[in-house]
Amino acid sequence: MKVSSSAIVDGRIQDRYGVKGDVFVNGMPGLSMPFEISDAPEGTESFAVIFDDYDAVPVCGFCWVHWTISDLRKTAVKEGESHNGPDFTEGCNSWHSVAGENTIEQATGYGGPAPPNCEHRYTFKIYALDTVLDLKRGFRLNELYFAMQGHVLAHAKMVGLYAPKQ
Repeated sequence: MKVSSSAIVDGRIQDRYGVKGDVFVNGMPGLSMPFEISDAPEGTESFAVIFDDYDAVPVCGFCWVHWTISDLRKTAVKEGESHNGPDFTEGCNSWHSVAGENTIEQATGYGGPAPPNCEHRYTFKIYALDTVLDLKRGFRLNELYFAMQGHVLAHAKMVGLYAPKQ
């Protein structure tokens, strides 16, 4: 299985999908990245997506979650689908973790890259599942991981760099 995105060019996430872009939702960079999944295994019923930043650990103490998706039943997601009534279920991102910044509902969906200290590596992971998870909108990352246990048929990932706003 493979995942690709026109949002990542020469290993870098294009500016418009993060804090250097023009689209913000509840204070978060809000223009979600498009992506395509290919070569999914036979028996795939849905996909799960995790877009995160392990380079955030030294800054905030945890891996920052930018976007989680469950029950994705198609192989392509268009630019900006998050926050626009998508036909998949989105989870809460780490923008909720900033004290008083956003409620769970406000932080549900895509919250793009905004590295505060240096260029970060962002990991975009796709999981092909043999079931539909039926998680509720606003689910947390741990709920997604527990629901996926025993259902992962294949996975793929891509990494993109994003630098701080100057």
